[in-house]
Amino acid sequence: MTALTRFPRFFVTSPSACPYLPGRQERKIFTELNGPHAGELNDALGRIGFRRSQSVAYRPSCVGCNACLSVRVVAEEFRPNATQRKLIRRHSDLSVTACRPWATEEQYALLRRYLSARHPGGGMTMMDETDYADMVEQSPVSTYVIEYREPEELGGELVGACITDQQADGLSMIYSFFAADRPERQGLGNLIIMDHIIRARAAGLPYVYLGYWVKGSDRMAYKTRYQPMEVLGPNGWARMADPQTAPAAGDAALQPLRMRALA
Repeated sequence: MTALTRFPRFFVTSPSACPYLPGRQERKIFTELNGPHAGELNDALGRIGFRRSQSVAYRPSCVGCNACLSVRVVAEEFRPNATQRKLIRRHSDLSVTACRPWATEEQYALLRRYLSARHPGGGMTMMDETDYADMVEQSPVSTYVIEYREPEELGGELVGACITDQQADGLSMIYSFFAADRPERQGLGNLIIMDHIIRARAAGLPYVYLGYWVKGSDRMAYKTRYQPMEVLGPNGWARMADPQTAPAAGDAALQPLRMRALA
């Protein structure tokens, strides 16, 4: 490993309004991911709470606030509860393709629908097709766009997608979006997370990284549904207790959706 990989240069952003907790300011520390060892650096930084965005790795560095906590699901021990098993069965007809990181008009159209339904007025609504292409294609690491489609006999419509990094110790879900305007496909966001957990387990990868869980933010509460989960604190990764989640018996539901060949 080169000196550049071991000692990257870090920068800090100026404070701005926190998008999750009203009245607070956010600040990020970040570094560039480039060169032949970008994947190694991304893996190392991911284990200490960094996230990737295009060719940058970042994590919160807010003054007087540590509400944003990195979380990851322990894939090997995950067992879906009754509600989650029902959701897996409901969407078991979907087919999945792991695509190389290449943006398509179909993906962008789905993203626009998702943002309109779930995040109207949010910052990402200003993204044009070039911005989306940059988000997908400017990756110096092993990245895929995982596509979720209706069965071919129903037209094969794209109903979900996730930009996903494959790291040495797991899958990192960078950004997912789906047909939130389709009542018959309710729960797609949860389904995409569970499918990643199941696939990581099948591939022998120990974790699925879900980004940041923000204490006090209702928008982030869903991430605690996937147990067992680890949270990164001052003393490293530790289990997050969730007494409302009870393991389900058996692995009958732990079957990945149909995966097509790499596109």
